[in-house]
Amino acid sequence: MKEYVVLSEEKAKLLKKRQDWIKKIEELSNCKVEIEDQEARVEGEDQVSVLRVKEVIKALNKGFDLKTSLYLLDENYFLDVINLKEWSEKRERRIQLKGRVIGKKGSFKKMIEEKTGTKIVIEGKTISIIGKWDGVNLARRSIEMLLEGRSHSTVQRFLERELLK
Repeated sequence: MKEYVVLSEEKAKLLKKRQDWIKKIEELSNCKVEIEDQEARVEGEDQVSVLRVKEVIKALNKGFDLKTSLYLLDENYFLDVINLKEWSEKRERRIQLKGRVIGKKGSFKKMIEEKTGTKIVIEGKTISIIGKWDGVNLARRSIEMLLEGRSHSTVQRFLERELLK
């Protein structure tokens, strides 16, 4: 089975340079990964492994480090991507929205990560989340509340209530 992932120019260059990353992914998954131009080709016998490696490559493309991206080889971990273009067409507004999620010196993003057991990357026009299913869903709901304009204290209380359930 073959799958393809379109890469940004910057990430394609990075992955071409970091053949050690590609080798690590191949060793852990029994799949073959090739980077050509701005595309990654993932090939393997096992359909599930190919799809998991495709998610790892997507995560690297979104800006996650290798260690975090490799969690996606585990069936209990997921990648979720929030497209900020769905929240605003205006670049200036998207910058404001990212700032709301990040918080002062990254404090709010860090709090969401700690409370939900996830990793979050905010890059370009997307907010990407990696973690276990429940944590990813809770992080997404929290981020969407911020994007809707809810206050940081409301989102924090929401997270605390959800974690007590």
